[in-house]
Amino acid sequence: MKMNFKWIQGLKDPSDTNGGAIVPPTGDRDMELLDAYSRAVVAVAEAVGPSVVSIAVGNPPDGENAEPIGAGSGVVIAPDGYILTNDHVVQKANRLTVSLTDGTSLAAALIGSDPATDLAVIRANAAYLPACTLGSSERLRVGQLVIAMGNPFGFQSTVSTGVVSALGRALRSTQGRLIENIIQHTAPLNPGNSGGALVDSTGEVVGINTAIIAMAQGIGFSIPASTAKWVVSQILTHGRVRRGSFGIAGRQRALDRRLVRFHGLKKNYAVEVMSVETSGPAGRAGLRQGDLIVAVNGEAVQSVDDLHRFLSDWPIGRSAQVEILRGMALQTLGIVPREAPA
Repeated sequence: MKMNFKWIQGLKDPSDTNGGAIVPPTGDRDMELLDAYSRAVVAVAEAVGPSVVSIAVGNPPDGENAEPIGAGSGVVIAPDGYILTNDHVVQKANRLTVSLTDGTSLAAALIGSDPATDLAVIRANAAYLPACTLGSSERLRVGQLVIAMGNPFGFQSTVSTGVVSALGRALRSTQGRLIENIIQHTAPLNPGNSGGALVDSTGEVVGINTAIIAMAQGIGFSIPASTAKWVVSQILTHGRVRRGSFGIAGRQRALDRRLVRFHGLKKNYAVEVMSVETSGPAGRAGLRQGDLIVAVNGEAVQSVDDLHRFLSDWPIGRSAQVEILRGMALQTLGIVPREAPA
């Protein structure tokens, strides 16, 4: 049987009678693709680069000058000096200095931070700064080109490229809260790039780079732009991020299968109430230590993270219907969350 071969550029041509030499590829198509890729990255770097700044953190003694004790990156989100960065970059800083890509240094002040999402907003003492656009992280797809940009030294933005490798990841913040919908990507993050921008091919910032797993090569994480927008709006409106609290401490607990079947519960786990503030919202509503929270407003609750997620979105001061198991009985309590302490 005669085999039909398709000639591939860069391989031996089976029909070649001139010694079977390797036929070099023309490269026209490859060059077109490479040029398109390069043009996209170059365009993004030129457009967004001036908006990515260096942040130097110092805690010098009163009246003394000292070298910065830390550094990171930030993203200008408004021309009048508002800059978005990581909370861990500026945490407990007494002095902040912002450096632009042209070498200009500016004093800055902390406006507000949110350790629960590792985000913070600072403001540089300047106007007419080049600001970027916070885009929509909801439109990201696995495999999509992304560009990580940072400015660890204040002279020129660093640029690295990769793809979105996973969506919907979760990381624990320093407060123990779960940061959800984290973007995992393969764009290498250089030291000092925390707080820098993760940008798509259109030049919109889709995430804020926040962490890299040191022992795993090529794994970086970014907080999605959708979360960043909400945090920024809270900080600029209230000076902090407001979240609700029931005034309880709890832990996850497995439910007896007989109780699950008897009451028709949706999950096999609940949140066991470990302690209750007597004067807090739950205490005033009659919640007791040992009660098992199984649902809030009809949505199943099986972990403390579920409660945190609900209280982050539910309006403070508005009553929520909390279903609990007390012994064998299923009860519903109306609890009005208060603002959680900072």
